Amino acid sequence: MVIETSGFLPINLLTGFLGSGKTTLLKRILADPAFADTAVLINEFGEIGLDHDLVENVEGEMVLLRSGCVCCTVRGELATALKELYSRRERGLLPPFRRVIIESTGLADPFPVLSTIKADPVLRHHFCAGNVIATVDAVNGLHQLDTYIESNRQAAVADRLIVTKTDLEADGKGDALQARLRVLNPDAPILIGTDPDLDLSSLVAVQSNVSPSSLSQSGFYCEEPVQLISSDGAPHQAAISSISLIIDRPVDWTAFGLWLTMLLNRHGERVLRVKGILNLSGEECPVAVHGVQHLVHTPVHMDGWPSEDRNSRLVFILDGLDGALLKRSFEAFTLAQMTTESYPIAAAR
Repeated sequence: MVIETSGFLPINLLTGFLGSGKTTLLKRILADPAFADTAVLINEFGEIGLDHDLVENVEGEMVLLRSGCVCCTVRGELATALKELYSRRERGLLPPFRRVIIESTGLADPFPVLSTIKADPVLRHHFCAGNVIATVDAVNGLHQLDTYIESNRQAAVADRLIVTKTDLEADGKGDALQARLRVLNPDAPILIGTDPDLDLSSLVAVQSNVSPSSLSQSGFYCEEPVQLISSDGAPHQAAISSISLIIDRPVDWTAFGLWLTMLLNRHGERVLRVKGILNLSGEECPVAVHGVQHLVHTPVHMDGWPSEDRNSRLVFILDGLDGALLKRSFEAFTLAQMTTESYPIAAAR
């Protein structure tokens, strides 16, 4: 499913492992006037202590805060809650909010929340995927990344990474944590949650998936594929890895689209992220692609190449999927569809 943002209400997901500071960040968001046009779906009101901020109840499980935010507690199906939220907005029973933030549980895989948009035809006409905001605990984050697959998946799919509790961290883990996050997710901005000047509105800001200024000299976000290891130097228990493909000839868009569609249809839950820039046949400028599991954002036609390098470059972050098999599949299908001439993959690590 291609996610197109124009004209739709973006759904932003606030995720993070147990005790990572989601509640603290959410309370700051709800108190900020910049989020007055926001609807927030949370697990339970009691978990974030909203009582002192309430202005009025809005029928059942919805409340309106002084900041203008609409809060709704989710006790049933997420799709039902979103539909009810939108219906009340359209009938004038709620302020005309412009975005939604969903706070997930600490053990939740982020993707099922996002896939709700794809699964429901009604929601597809009103909402689109916004940013995934992941909180990571500076005190316990390294251990959690070493131990729990959920922590890795949350960080890997994030569009914004918020390092929390840096004021409590005294063992010099901060730099090591940020280095681990940068390997796991090379292009997501890493922000410090305790920074009093943190621009909260940047967490949900709509921006292009690819900015030439953020690319490396070679033309992509990271020079090398992800090679995750635990802090003790052992192979990572979570089985998360990556593969980097560099293709030195133009790529046929139709063949690539068919291959990617089939890959995500079969293994989408194990492809945590795919990003890259493609040199397409018949196109002067590159096209950037960006996907999170089954969800693929609209391709971005870039204004120009960031360097003289015209190779297509793709990086896949995988969870338990054999990168060598993915590489062979790409070569066998995509390149074979382009021409009978052999188009070698220059690098697939």
